[in-house]
Amino acid sequence: MSILKEGFPFIIPSFAVGIILLIVSRFTPAAIVCIAIGSVLIIFACFCMFFFRDPHIEITQGEKLILSPCNGTVMELTEEGDEKVIRVFLSIFSVHLQRAPVNGTVVDVTHKDGKFFAAWNPRAQAENEQNIITIHGEDGVYVVRQIAGFLARRCVSWVKAGDILKAGDKIGMIKFSSQVDLHLPKTAVINVKPGDKTRAGITVMATK
Repeated sequence: MSILKEGFPFIIPSFAVGIILLIVSRFTPAAIVCIAIGSVLIIFACFCMFFFRDPHIEITQGEKLILSPCNGTVMELTEEGDEKVIRVFLSIFSVHLQRAPVNGTVVDVTHKDGKFFAAWNPRAQAENEQNIITIHGEDGVYVVRQIAGFLARRCVSWVKAGDILKAGDKIGMIKFSSQVDLHLPKTAVINVKPGDKTRAGITVMATK
Protein backbone atom coordinates (compact mmCIF):
# COMPACT_ATOMS: atom_id res chain seq x y z
CA MET A 1 0.00 0.00 0.00
CA SER A 2 1.32 3.43 -0.94
CA ILE A 3 0.44 6.98 0.12
CA LEU A 4 -0.99 9.58 -2.26
CA LYS A 5 1.33 12.52 -2.86
CA GLU A 6 -1.43 14.93 -1.75
CA GLY A 7 -0.95 13.61 1.77
CA PHE A 8 2.71 14.55 2.20
CA PRO A 9 2.10 18.30 2.87
CA PHE A 10 0.03 17.19 5.87
CA ILE A 11 2.16 14.24 7.00
CA ILE A 12 5.74 15.51 6.82
CA PRO A 13 5.39 18.89 8.61
CA SER A 14 3.12 17.46 11.33
CA PHE A 15 5.45 14.55 12.02
CA ALA A 16 8.60 16.71 11.92
CA VAL A 17 7.24 19.41 14.26
CA GLY A 18 5.82 16.75 16.57
CA ILE A 19 9.22 15.05 16.92
CA ILE A 20 10.96 18.39 17.48
CA LEU A 21 8.51 19.31 20.25
CA LEU A 22 9.03 15.96 21.97
CA ILE A 23 12.79 16.50 21.89
CA VAL A 24 12.50 20.11 23.12
CA SER A 25 10.25 18.94 25.98
CA ARG A 26 13.32 17.43 27.67
CA PHE A 27 14.95 20.85 28.01
CA THR A 28 12.11 23.23 28.84
CA PRO A 29 9.88 23.96 31.84
CA ALA A 30 6.91 23.77 29.45
CA ALA A 31 7.52 20.07 28.93
CA ILE A 32 3.90 19.03 29.41
CA VAL A 33 2.70 21.50 26.76
CA CYS A 34 5.37 20.40 24.29
CA ILE A 35 4.58 16.73 24.86
CA ALA A 36 0.84 17.30 24.46
CA ILE A 37 1.13 19.30 21.23
CA GLY A 38 3.87 17.07 19.83
CA SER A 39 1.83 13.94 20.51
CA VAL A 40 -1.25 15.43 18.84
CA LEU A 41 0.78 16.35 15.75
CA ILE A 42 2.26 12.86 15.48
CA ILE A 43 -1.18 11.28 15.87
CA PHE A 44 -2.49 13.63 13.16
CA ALA A 45 0.40 12.65 10.86
CA CYS A 46 -0.38 8.96 11.40
CA PHE A 47 -4.07 9.59 10.66
CA CYS A 48 -3.13 11.38 7.43
CA MET A 49 -0.98 8.40 6.41
CA PHE A 50 -4.10 6.27 6.87
CA PHE A 51 -6.42 8.76 5.17
CA PHE A 52 -4.24 9.27 2.08
CA ARG A 53 -3.60 5.55 1.62
CA ASP A 54 -3.64 4.06 -1.85
CA PRO A 55 -4.16 0.31 -1.41
CA HIS A 56 -3.32 -2.12 -4.16
CA ILE A 57 -6.48 -3.62 -5.66
CA GLU A 58 -7.45 -6.01 -8.44
CA ILE A 59 -9.79 -4.19 -10.82
CA THR A 60 -13.01 -6.13 -11.49
CA GLN A 61 -13.05 -7.37 -15.07
CA GLY A 62 -16.03 -8.20 -17.25
CA GLU A 63 -18.23 -7.06 -20.12
CA LYS A 64 -20.86 -4.36 -19.69
CA LEU A 65 -19.83 -3.58 -16.11
CA ILE A 66 -20.01 -0.12 -14.55
CA LEU A 67 -17.63 0.00 -11.59
CA SER A 68 -17.79 2.13 -8.50
CA PRO A 69 -15.77 5.34 -8.79
CA CYS A 70 -15.23 5.50 -5.03
CA ASN A 71 -15.18 3.80 -1.64
CA GLY A 72 -18.12 4.67 0.57
CA THR A 73 -21.78 4.02 1.37
CA VAL A 74 -24.62 4.40 -1.13
CA MET A 75 -26.90 7.22 0.07
CA GLU A 76 -29.47 7.54 -2.68
CA LEU A 77 -30.56 6.30 -6.10
CA THR A 78 -32.42 8.79 -8.25
CA GLU A 79 -33.19 9.85 -11.80
CA GLU A 80 -32.47 13.24 -13.34
CA GLY A 81 -33.79 13.76 -16.84
CA ASP A 82 -32.33 11.02 -19.04
CA GLU A 83 -29.80 9.92 -16.39
CA LYS A 84 -29.73 7.63 -13.38
CA VAL A 85 -27.68 8.89 -10.43
CA ILE A 86 -26.03 6.97 -7.60
CA ARG A 87 -24.94 9.13 -4.67
CA VAL A 88 -22.21 7.79 -2.36
CA PHE A 89 -21.03 9.19 0.96
CA LEU A 90 -17.33 8.96 1.87
CA SER A 91 -16.50 9.09 5.56
CA ILE A 92 -13.11 10.20 6.85
CA PHE A 93 -12.23 6.50 7.15
CA SER A 94 -12.87 5.73 3.46
CA VAL A 95 -10.16 5.50 0.80
CA HIS A 96 -10.59 8.88 -0.86
CA LEU A 97 -9.25 8.43 -4.38
CA GLN A 98 -11.67 8.06 -7.30
CA ARG A 99 -11.49 5.74 -10.29
CA ALA A 100 -13.02 5.63 -13.76
CA PRO A 101 -16.28 3.63 -13.80
CA VAL A 102 -15.92 2.56 -17.46
CA ASN A 103 -13.56 2.59 -20.40
CA GLY A 104 -13.81 5.88 -22.25
CA THR A 105 -12.42 9.28 -23.13
CA VAL A 106 -12.51 12.30 -20.85
CA VAL A 107 -14.41 15.00 -22.73
CA ASP A 108 -14.58 17.63 -19.99
CA VAL A 109 -13.39 18.43 -16.48
CA THR A 110 -15.16 21.36 -14.87
CA HIS A 111 -14.48 22.88 -11.44
CA LYS A 112 -17.37 24.62 -9.71
CA ASP A 113 -16.82 26.83 -6.67
CA GLY A 114 -19.46 26.57 -3.98
CA LYS A 115 -20.45 25.96 -0.38
CA PHE A 116 -19.54 23.18 2.05
CA PHE A 117 -22.80 21.64 3.22
CA ALA A 118 -22.67 18.21 4.86
CA ALA A 119 -23.16 15.35 2.38
CA TRP A 120 -26.59 14.44 3.78
CA ASN A 121 -27.89 17.98 3.13
CA PRO A 122 -30.04 17.87 -0.05
CA ARG A 123 -28.41 21.12 -1.19
CA ALA A 124 -24.90 19.61 -1.18
CA GLN A 125 -24.91 18.04 -4.65
CA ALA A 126 -26.10 21.26 -6.27
CA GLU A 127 -24.37 23.98 -4.25
CA ASN A 128 -21.13 22.52 -2.84
CA GLU A 129 -17.71 22.98 -4.41
CA GLN A 130 -17.14 20.18 -6.90
CA ASN A 131 -15.32 18.75 -9.91
CA ILE A 132 -17.44 17.34 -12.73
CA ILE A 133 -15.56 14.74 -14.79
CA THR A 134 -17.39 13.73 -17.97
CA ILE A 135 -16.38 10.48 -19.68
CA HIS A 136 -17.63 9.42 -23.09
CA GLY A 137 -17.93 5.62 -23.09
CA GLU A 138 -18.79 3.26 -25.92
CA ASP A 139 -22.47 3.21 -24.99
CA GLY A 140 -23.06 6.69 -23.56
CA VAL A 141 -21.90 9.48 -21.31
CA TYR A 142 -20.84 8.94 -17.69
CA VAL A 143 -20.20 11.67 -15.14
CA VAL A 144 -18.22 11.37 -11.92
CA ARG A 145 -19.06 14.33 -9.71
CA GLN A 146 -16.58 14.90 -6.85
CA ILE A 147 -18.39 16.94 -4.22
CA ALA A 148 -16.70 18.66 -1.28
CA GLY A 149 -18.38 18.26 2.12
CA PHE A 150 -18.41 19.77 5.59
CA LEU A 151 -14.80 18.70 6.23
CA ALA A 152 -13.66 18.22 2.64
CA ARG A 153 -12.31 21.46 1.28
CA ARG A 154 -10.70 20.49 -1.98
CA CYS A 155 -11.56 18.23 -4.91
CA VAL A 156 -8.54 17.15 -6.97
CA SER A 157 -8.77 15.89 -10.55
CA TRP A 158 -5.86 14.02 -12.13
CA VAL A 159 -7.33 13.86 -15.63
CA LYS A 160 -8.04 16.33 -18.42
CA ALA A 161 -10.06 16.45 -21.62
CA GLY A 162 -8.68 14.02 -24.19
CA ASP A 163 -7.34 11.46 -21.70
CA ILE A 164 -8.24 7.86 -22.57
CA LEU A 165 -9.20 5.78 -19.54
CA LYS A 166 -9.71 2.16 -18.69
CA ALA A 167 -12.27 1.18 -16.07
CA GLY A 168 -10.56 1.41 -12.67
CA ASP A 169 -7.95 4.00 -13.67
CA LYS A 170 -7.30 6.64 -10.98
CA ILE A 171 -8.91 9.97 -11.82
CA GLY A 172 -8.72 12.08 -8.65
CA MET A 173 -9.36 12.41 -4.93
CA ILE A 174 -11.20 14.53 -2.38
CA LYS A 175 -9.44 15.70 0.77
CA PHE A 176 -11.32 14.48 3.85
CA SER A 177 -15.00 13.42 4.12
CA SER A 178 -17.07 14.01 1.02
CA GLN A 179 -19.53 12.73 -1.58
CA VAL A 180 -19.28 11.27 -5.09
CA ASP A 181 -22.19 11.14 -7.54
CA LEU A 182 -22.11 8.76 -10.48
CA HIS A 183 -24.35 9.74 -13.40
CA LEU A 184 -25.29 6.87 -15.75
CA PRO A 185 -27.32 6.48 -18.94
CA LYS A 186 -30.98 5.77 -18.15
CA THR A 187 -30.65 2.33 -19.74
CA ALA A 188 -28.18 1.17 -17.06
CA VAL A 189 -29.39 -1.54 -14.67
CA ILE A 190 -28.52 -0.54 -11.10
CA ASN A 191 -26.86 -3.23 -9.00
CA VAL A 192 -26.70 -1.50 -5.59
CA LYS A 193 -29.14 -0.05 -3.04
CA PRO A 194 -28.97 2.57 -0.28
CA GLY A 195 -26.79 1.38 2.59
CA ASP A 196 -24.53 -0.79 0.42
CA LYS A 197 -20.77 -0.37 0.83
CA THR A 198 -18.78 0.29 -2.33
CA ARG A 199 -15.12 -0.07 -3.27
CA ALA A 200 -13.59 1.91 -6.12
CA GLY A 201 -12.73 -0.24 -9.12
CA ILE A 202 -14.15 -3.36 -7.46
CA THR A 203 -17.89 -2.97 -6.73
CA VAL A 204 -20.19 -3.37 -9.75
CA MET A 205 -22.56 -0.41 -9.44
CA ALA A 206 -24.59 -1.24 -12.54
CA THR A 207 -24.55 -3.06 -15.86
CA LYS A 208 -24.98 -1.59 -19.32
